[in-house]
Amino acid sequence: MRVFKFGGASVKDANGVKNLASVLKAIGHENTLVVISAMGKTTNAMELVIKNYFEHKDELQSSIHEVIKYHNEILLDLFENERHLVFEAVKTLFDEMSLFFKSNKSPDYNYVYDQTIGFGELISTTIMSHYLNEIGLENRWLDVREFIKTDNYYRRANVDWEQTQENIVSKVNTSVLNITQGFLGSDANNFTTTLGREGSDYTAAIFAYCLNANSVTIWKDVPGVLNADPRYFENAQLLHQISYREAIELAFYGASVIHPKTLQPLQQKEIPLFVKSFLNPKADGTCVSKGKAIEPHVPCFIVKKNQILISLSSLDFSYIVEENISEIFSLLHLYKMKVDVIQNSAISFSVCVDNIYDNRDKLLQHLKAKFNVTCHDNVSLYTIRHYNDIAIKELEKDKTVLLKQLTQGTVQIVTK
Repeated sequence: MRVFKFGGASVKDANGVKNLASVLKAIGHENTLVVISAMGKTTNAMELVIKNYFEHKDELQSSIHEVIKYHNEILLDLFENERHLVFEAVKTLFDEMSLFFKSNKSPDYNYVYDQTIGFGELISTTIMSHYLNEIGLENRWLDVREFIKTDNYYRRANVDWEQTQENIVSKVNTSVLNITQGFLGSDANNFTTTLGREGSDYTAAIFAYCLNANSVTIWKDVPGVLNADPRYFENAQLLHQISYREAIELAFYGASVIHPKTLQPLQQKEIPLFVKSFLNPKADGTCVSKGKAIEPHVPCFIVKKNQILISLSSLDFSYIVEENISEIFSLLHLYKMKVDVIQNSAISFSVCVDNIYDNRDKLLQHLKAKFNVTCHDNVSLYTIRHYNDIAIKELEKDKTVLLKQLTQGTVQIVTK
């Protein structure tokens, strides 16, 4: 049993859909479960739809139309017969989405987000499943929400592993080609939930864990795991192999090639993870497995943009001690801030956070009641694993360093 995951870049247009089919033909598709993301930048487009629903009602229909138009163009490129069942199947999904926006009464952004954002995945897999059947690759389309059960922590739901395992083991036919969605689950009331942005990798790992798969392969538009994101760093190098531990470290610090939660279930059952290029499916890519030393042993660079650096000091120059730190973390938890760096001294405390839930102002207002507060918005957090002096100097060049923290093997630098 193998589990494959294809991201949005792999199915961004009709040629991408055809290439995915070619990959399955080239490397085999028997006993395979394929997890597919929304097409291209659909998730971003859907986030605009949701924003318009709350803030610009007059622009809602036009933004929905753009999403429909994008998918219809792909459909027309793939299917010559406009009476093909896929057209009605996709229309039904869009109608379901539009009906939700008309009938919803909840003002909760996170709830609305989770009920609607996943239509991108439902539509992409519907198109893919029909196309594969059309060209003779018979498959079974699975609604992932019937398999992965979670709590109702919308936008970052936690998996109910016991119920999920029972569902997957009892309902998935591993002898056929299965097509399903990444990123999604459902709670006890069958409301849709999501596993966090880029959560499709995690979906693949969940299925692999529950099915005792032989391997997981994440197919991307890069040759494998690189030591740096080529969008931000020059001369990125392919890492041929890394250990689970190293990959977890890279993911924790924000490496976008592997979702942070993906590796934990794979490590538990020692299921190897391959990261390969869908443009060159026969190439080796990167293997992530137990006890593999990083090869080649080079510095690994990670950047997280649009972070917030908050620096606190006591109002009366007293020490910031355990009681203060406990209170600070309680507030960070209350306002759902993802903490990326912590640094403290006798009378100061700094934290770099990811403001996913847009609670910055509420948090600062609360903190100012007890501390002197300085806030830097839109900072960049750089992390270097296996750093050396040359790597640090090159990174700091022409930047204003606001915070710098070195530990054995890792340096983190916040810049403006």
